[in-house]
Amino acid sequence: MKKPFLLFVCLAIITTAFGQNSSSHQEKLKWWQDARFGMFIHWGPVSLKGTEIGWSRGREIPIAEYDTLYKQFNPVKFNADEWVKLAKDAGMKYIVFTSKHHDGFCMWDTKYTDFNIMNSPFRRDVMKELADACKKNGMALGFYHSTCDWHHPDFPLTSPGGTVKRETSNLDRYTQYLKNESVEIITKYGPLLVMWYDVPMEFDAARGQGVIDEIRKVQPNILVNNRTGAKGDFDTPEQRVGDFQNDRPWETCMTIANQWAWKPNDEVKSLEQCLHNLIRSAGGDGNLLFNVGPMPDGRIEPLQVIRLKEMGQWLQKYGYSIYGTRGGPFKPTDWGVSTRKENTIFLHILKWNGDSPKIIFRAHGIQIMGCRLADGGDVKVTRVRDTYIIELAKEVLQPINTIVEIQTAKNVMDIPPFELASQPLPVKQN
Repeated sequence: MKKPFLLFVCLAIITTAFGQNSSSHQEKLKWWQDARFGMFIHWGPVSLKGTEIGWSRGREIPIAEYDTLYKQFNPVKFNADEWVKLAKDAGMKYIVFTSKHHDGFCMWDTKYTDFNIMNSPFRRDVMKELADACKKNGMALGFYHSTCDWHHPDFPLTSPGGTVKRETSNLDRYTQYLKNESVEIITKYGPLLVMWYDVPMEFDAARGQGVIDEIRKVQPNILVNNRTGAKGDFDTPEQRVGDFQNDRPWETCMTIANQWAWKPNDEVKSLEQCLHNLIRSAGGDGNLLFNVGPMPDGRIEPLQVIRLKEMGQWLQKYGYSIYGTRGGPFKPTDWGVSTRKENTIFLHILKWNGDSPKIIFRAHGIQIMGCRLADGGDVKVTRVRDTYIIELAKEVLQPINTIVEIQTAKNVMDIPPFELASQPLPVKQN
């Protein structure tokens, strides 16, 4: 009895220690979809100026000045554990950090360029500290890594915004540089959840796929987005909630304020806006990667911290209707969305104008066994032949989201998504 037990314990330890790397690609993709909510972080020396990362090089800030900002960059209040704790408090399940933006500055101790944080006054590898904090606190980690590089002499385009063509360049040599950096990041700080590339200027599908193939030699199950030039694993609608799509994974990337990098006095979205973006993403069968831009001293702005913690408080109470769900079976409407998990449909009423809500839909094989409000209280359900009518009193509507939990006789995960009626449907006659 002792030997089998010992073997079981050893296997359990190995599985726990190497779980991220030993899981299959499909298992990792499913975990990511179930997670639904992640923290995006755009940060670098440009925070000293409060202008947009990458894009303000050669536009608001002269190139020569922009490229020397790192010589003043000394974020002494950076604390990786505090960042990870905030992500957990917000209910986020993973973090994606900018290793290199379009400006080419590298936020880790890399051997491939001197244009990196170890040559700043700070002289600390923030990516190593963040990776260590994530591993210690059970937070999945990935890195944003710009496909283009307007600083590198081998990349064909430069600032402002990649609109200027270099007289000489070598795209093949730059591609190898990009591969080398990517492999170095995964080797140093992995296993990772995702490599999140961006702006594949000059990269076609074949060149982009070459980058993906290279990093998967190091970590076969790593997720990759659709911005190497190749298709990758998931789509990335930006600054808007994606349309309903359940035949290919997707993730909305969006800022909590207006700018990706920190901007003084930037306007932070209201709690309602933040939660609606998250709920609508889940209802469309996608994720939300929600961006913060830390300040020059390394702290995340207090108002952004407050908003994220408020989101976390809501998720502590209602996260079961978001995590581990899939969008549908009702397609999104202007007033709300639905998520589903096994035998339960979560109907999220985000806004309702007019009289007491009355939601009408064809059964589509759904047999309702019970219907209640997430905050307690039954909901009136009427069935007329093949049509259901769900009715709520207007007084029970919550300010941000009213959740109606619909219990069904059978698993609803395979029901093809369908439109809800905007007005009563005619009753089918026999």
